Formats: sequence, structure tokens, C-alpha cells
Amino acid sequence: MISSNLTRAGHPSRVMVSLATPQGQQTGLRTDSVAMTDNLETLFNTEIDRGIGSWPDMVAVDAALRHTLGL
Repeated sequence: MISSNLTRAGHPSRVMVSLATPQGQQTGLRTDSVAMTDNLETLFNTEIDRGIGSWPDMVAVDAALRHTLGL
């Protein structure tokens, strides 16, 4: 889940996406956000109407997922 509620940042299972950074500008998101790997959901591709962005720094996401899953 991705949230624009920045008070959710600051946890090892979450990745801050700041539009002030080069990676943040590449995402396509409209506002600073927090990617929360501790709030996962499985969806069918047919349920997704459109993408709103992508995150180029998967190292940070991988680290957050490892924390969430205890790996």
C-alpha cells in the first residue's frame, strides 16, 4: 500500500518516497508518499485500472520487505 500520510514513515517496513529526490521524481507520483510493505494485498491484474507510478530503487523496498517477512 502507498499512502500520502507521511506520519506513517519512520518504520523499517516502510519506504519514504520524496519527490525532492531524483528517485522520487521518477516515480510518477503526485505527492510525497510512504510505501508500506507491512500492508500488502494481492490483486488480479484485471482489477487494476491504471498505474500511478513506479519506484526505481528496489533495494530499499527489498530491505523493507525482508523486515516485514522476517527474512
